[in-house]
Amino acid sequence: MMEYKGYLGKVEVEDDEFYGVVVNLHRDHVDFRGRTIDEVREAFHDSVDFYLKGCEEDGEEPERPFSGRFVVRLPPATHRRASTLSRIENRSLNAVVADAIETYLADRGV
Repeated sequence: MMEYKGYLGKVEVEDDEFYGVVVNLHRDHVDFRGRTIDEVREAFHDSVDFYLKGCEEDGEEPERPFSGRFVVRLPPATHRRASTLSRIENRSLNAVVADAIETYLADRGV
């Protein structure tokens, strides 16, 4: 995984070449290639810069990597349990959900 200007690039080997894609965009697609690690890193930076410049030239706001806000749909019983726990611990429901997600990701090494 590579990071540049808040964008994350995931790189894989494809046909004796490194191929990467920006993974923290949903609406837009940005990819890049290189024959060496240095080339693919430079191509990643160039692709992100090209994307940002293209958005600016087109008068469009570039898609930013995640605002930190999203809607979660839960079964009512799970919602009730999480809400009850948040009240018992005198914490926000958001804090309980954020902790649960952090634990899930940490357990998977992400």
